[in-house]
Amino acid sequence: MRIRRSSPCKVNFLLNILGKRADGFHELETLFFPVPLYDEISAEAAPEGISLTCSNPTLPCDGTNLVHRAAAKFLEAAGIPSGVRLHLDKRLPLAAGLGAGSANAAITLLVLNELFGQPLPFVRLDAIAATLGSDVNFFLQPNPALASGRGEQITPLEPFTLLNGCAIFLFHPGFGVATPWAFRELARFPEALNGRPGRAQEVAEVFRRGDLTAAGQALYNSLEAPVLEKYPILRLYQDFLSGRGAFGTLMSGSGSTTFALFPDTASAQAAVKPFRTKFGEAGWLQVVTL
Repeated sequence: MRIRRSSPCKVNFLLNILGKRADGFHELETLFFPVPLYDEISAEAAPEGISLTCSNPTLPCDGTNLVHRAAAKFLEAAGIPSGVRLHLDKRLPLAAGLGAGSANAAITLLVLNELFGQPLPFVRLDAIAATLGSDVNFFLQPNPALASGRGEQITPLEPFTLLNGCAIFLFHPGFGVATPWAFRELARFPEALNGRPGRAQEVAEVFRRGDLTAAGQALYNSLEAPVLEKYPILRLYQDFLSGRGAFGTLMSGSGSTTFALFPDTASAQAAVKPFRTKFGEAGWLQVVTL
């Protein structure tokens, strides 16, 4: 039996850094929003070992790959002596701030738990996810969510009906931003490094009860301080999309993906051609109806 499951991505409607922790990580609060664009992971049982293949030849398929690591941790935790063959169909951009790699790890845990007859309860999967990366826990469930700690403490939320019929425009310019660099550079921006606690809950409330204008104005990302200084083109993308009718624009995660929220799909699609005319045909661009 071979099981296939879609592996989504996310944007951060808010990423608020609250300071440096003693363990070297940063304390943060964030509002994750799932985006229905997908990689695909498939798995089948094997007599022994972990075999991983990937459609993207630039990605390693050894123990440095999050899918491979997730599989190893699952098999160990579940006490499964046999192995597994996995394939990752990689469609989402790398180093984009969209959490696609973290999603791959989370979906691998869910796929393997299904494949082997649900040997682990959710609480065990959640604990494994926390050891794999800060965003992995979010992708074990499908809804928007608040997250705290280093991003692993998840509080799922009901879907934001305010965004029904809206569209999200996403653009990855073809270069990534190293997450460790972005966090290190926060030291030069004390206000961004030491944010005011409670903003994530406030922004979630705006998306639950506010209007589109208020929602767009509430978007915030601490990491824009260093990243947009080094890569000012990202600010130009935002300014352009705001001028084309987006009610909110932001960099997702540590970048470099820029996203923009539009009131409807038609207005988002109408921005594509002029965006390409101004900034060129290179780069990954998607418009998704919410």
